[in-house]
Amino acid sequence: MRYYRGIESYHGEKKTAVTLGKFDGLHRGHQKLVDKIREYASDDCESVVCAFDMGRDSLMTNKERRQHLEGKVDCLIEYPFTREVREMEAEEFIRKVLAEQLHAAHIVVGTDFCFGHGKRGDVRMLAEFSEQYGYTLDVIEKERYRGTVISSTYIKDALMQGDVELARTLLGYPYGMSGTVVHGNQLGRTLGFPTMNIEPEKRKIMPRYGVYACRVKIDGKWYGAIGNAGIKPTVTDEQRRLLEVFVYGYEGNAYGKEITAHFCAFERPETKFGSVEELKEHVTKDKAYGEEYFRRWSDELSGETKEEIFPDGNL
Repeated sequence: MRYYRGIESYHGEKKTAVTLGKFDGLHRGHQKLVDKIREYASDDCESVVCAFDMGRDSLMTNKERRQHLEGKVDCLIEYPFTREVREMEAEEFIRKVLAEQLHAAHIVVGTDFCFGHGKRGDVRMLAEFSEQYGYTLDVIEKERYRGTVISSTYIKDALMQGDVELARTLLGYPYGMSGTVVHGNQLGRTLGFPTMNIEPEKRKIMPRYGVYACRVKIDGKWYGAIGNAGIKPTVTDEQRRLLEVFVYGYEGNAYGKEITAHFCAFERPETKFGSVEELKEHVTKDKAYGEEYFRRWSDELSGETKEEIFPDGNL
């Protein structure tokens, strides 16, 4: 997959099948759009995802979006939402961006797609100009879960409640985050629970502060873990967002390594305890909760649920 930062950097010569939107999270609704442009892709037509800037409080980073689309489409264009883009008239966007820049032969969008100055462009306008500019238009109905439209907002609401299982269902994959293991205050080690800390990007949403069963990937291998997402109020007043994980069965030194953590199930909210001893007591219970979760995962979860949580197999 080729990656471009800014529409002006794309200079493809082939016709394209293009889909446009924010694609924050690349959830199951977004995946329908991507699947459709893949159907049109051929030796003479490239599949192109044109993703507008996601802004703050995002479900995924730009790097994560690239990773999710790798091997699925020919091109990803990240399109910063600049003043020029905001003020471009809708018909100019069709002519200049879709027709002249992208050579669009097939355009695939959702029912609520809007574009151009004042959001005056919509699917009806795209349909009106399709013959003039020589493209076909597919307007894809929203994906729903139990009658509710799947959207980035729906997923964010689930995460704010700590419902990472619902978020996983809506996304079609486990919600997680990656980062380089950084030094903490070493308290976990002194308590007998050595942990790894990663700091999410500022715009990346962290789920409800609390303790979760997690799976963690280190050096290409997945491990079960128990993790605290939050600010660790018992031991610091820094208000620094961290995901701190205790990884079952890992004995190496992970400092400086890039790791990935997926949230599997919520155990309890983050709490400011009255003492370090009280914290240690609860962390011991958290460890036991995680051990039981992964024991049950190995012994009892159905194949479908197991595949949904760990799509690439066993720990």
